[in-house]
Amino acid sequence: MTPRIRGNDYTVLRPPALGSSWAPRLRVSVVIPAYGDQAKLDLTLAGLARQTYPSGLLEVIVVDNGSEPPLRLPEIRPRDTRLLVCAAPGRARARNTGLAAATGDVVHWMDSDVVPEPEEVEAHMRWHHLAPYLSVTSYLRFTTAPLPDPAEVAGTGDLAKLFEPAEPHAWIEDLVQRSQGLTRSPRPFSIHIGGASSVSARLFERAGPMDPDMILGQDTEMGYRLAQAGAVFIPDPQARAYHLGPSMRMRDSERISRVSHALVTDRVPGYRWLRTHPSRQWKIPQVEVLVDATAGSYDDVRATVDGVLAGTVTDLAVVLTGPWDELAPEQRAPLKDPRLDLVLLRAHYTHEGRVRLATAAAETQSPYRLRIPPGWVPGEDGVGRLLEVLRGRDRGLVSVLLAEDAEGVTAARLERTEAFSRAAIIAEEAGEGEDLDDIVDELFGTYWVDGEAHGFRPAGEAPAYLNPRTAYRKRVEAQAEVERLTKEVERLRGQVTRWRDEATRWRKSAVEFRREIGTLRRQVSGLRGQLSALRHDRGLRGIARGLTRPFTFKKT
Repeated sequence: MTPRIRGNDYTVLRPPALGSSWAPRLRVSVVIPAYGDQAKLDLTLAGLARQTYPSGLLEVIVVDNGSEPPLRLPEIRPRDTRLLVCAAPGRARARNTGLAAATGDVVHWMDSDVVPEPEEVEAHMRWHHLAPYLSVTSYLRFTTAPLPDPAEVAGTGDLAKLFEPAEPHAWIEDLVQRSQGLTRSPRPFSIHIGGASSVSARLFERAGPMDPDMILGQDTEMGYRLAQAGAVFIPDPQARAYHLGPSMRMRDSERISRVSHALVTDRVPGYRWLRTHPSRQWKIPQVEVLVDATAGSYDDVRATVDGVLAGTVTDLAVVLTGPWDELAPEQRAPLKDPRLDLVLLRAHYTHEGRVRLATAAAETQSPYRLRIPPGWVPGEDGVGRLLEVLRGRDRGLVSVLLAEDAEGVTAARLERTEAFSRAAIIAEEAGEGEDLDDIVDELFGTYWVDGEAHGFRPAGEAPAYLNPRTAYRKRVEAQAEVERLTKEVERLRGQVTRWRDEATRWRKSAVEFRREIGTLRRQVSGLRGQLSALRHDRGLRGIARGLTRPFTFKKT
């Protein structure tokens, strides 16, 4: 039974220990694009010649990308090694040439300046025997040591003696550490590198070959598409190899990022921080909205599509499905045309850049797909709120309850593409017709929300759209009001500051007054003491005068 990995938590798998007596059965094709530098290629093939993985299950395809002089196969190499030529320049084209010729169950990318440890291929393949939707990446170390002879590489049991000291692949190891081995990473596909990654051939069938228009960043773009095809990404610290010399990013990081970001932004919606423009369109939109044009009237379908296009989420595209190639508009009596509504929809949306007319729903590279029945209109921020629910809860499906009656439930659905792709692989392996929603619930989780609470309304009850210029004016007015209130707040803050200063002065004056009062009280107390003493002295003198005065007797 195919393992069911939740999210990217591959820790449920238990690969056999390296060197143990497990029985490999899968064939692996190592694809090596190469341009010049025969000496490094010789070392790469020498490293592959001493792999512990069975040689009968290993093929190596070297693709010469137009080298002058042409590359050759050295004496020390794996038994099943072929040399192909791809004259069209570009690493992606060279890899695609090798991919097309590969016969393995697993395709292992390897650069022509990477020397693998003897157990490197075995380390990868022990994972691929556990599930058919994995991508495994080696840990690279970057060495500037002098190049040894191929015989030394093929003969040593410890490559460290030849290539250390070396530097680790710092950004990858940091990413792995921060995300608990990628099990908690929102973008585990970032680890897919062409230097030393392996992928199930089934995933390439779903994701397609590398994009030849990507002059840089092709590994990341390929990793993203593999993720949408259902891949689980595994960094294996026991799969080790040495990179001969620093990487391009190590040599010139800023310029590499400048070029790769310009290309990746258009194709990888997962890097949302690169899509800073508020309304422009991209090759791969964040959300693909699917509407069945045959499931409602012209008015219902238009209300739904226009509502989607008028929302706060602009990084989306609408796929309107219907028998468009079968339409032949009636010219003499158009009002009697039984397919008039479809004719009107085609005319209405043919030239809308965010709407694509398709005969059926196909696989999508967008990370999210929203299915809405015609006649239901999401609120202005309805799609955005659904995205927050799906991202915040890390679910594979959010269902939106729109209506319920005796005939059943009407619902919209926001699907995570990678969740349904992986569920499809598992369902194919099971071969029992298991419901995809149930598998998605097991792998990622599902969630129900109330449509009305998330802004969904029937077409007849949907509010009018806010004209962009009206919205602009309201925004300008709101900004002016904010500025006015800000100034008023600053004025009041200044007044409060002045009041506080005055209060501080008053407190200081009160303290001084209390001190003066205390002094006066002490002075008064002293005066009272003196007065009391003075009165006492006067009393005593009076008594003394009385005692010294002669007595006289008065006759009666």
